[in-house]
Amino acid sequence: QVQLQESGGGLVQAGGSLRLSCKAPRMILSVFNSIDMEWYRQAPGKQRELVASITSDRVTNYPDSVKGRFTISRDNGKRMVYLQMNSLKPEDTAVYYCHSKSQDYWGRGTQVTVSS
Repeated sequence: QVQLQESGGGLVQAGGSLRLSCKAPRMILSVFNSIDMEWYRQAPGKQRELVASITSDRVTNYPDSVKGRFTISRDNGKRMVYLQMNSLKPEDTAVYYCHSKSQDYWGRGTQVTVSS
């Protein structure tokens, strides 16, 4: 039913770290290997925004708001995508979603809360 499943969110103090995981248990391995994956986030009252992307060739991109702090990676054999978040700030507080653009698959999200 659900194509993508996020985990790893939680409550962390400013300056701390979290590692988010996204798995695609229903996806054929050859399909997963060929797609570009993304992480988005959405705070209450705000638009959903892209925070990281990774291509099938492992080329990555980040907006200035998270560059140098967030790192996206993938393990194709496990059909998983990760988002390592360091030096977290209160403005990083949001629900984080895993996304496949080509297929338009979305996970249900995992909550990240950063306290000051």
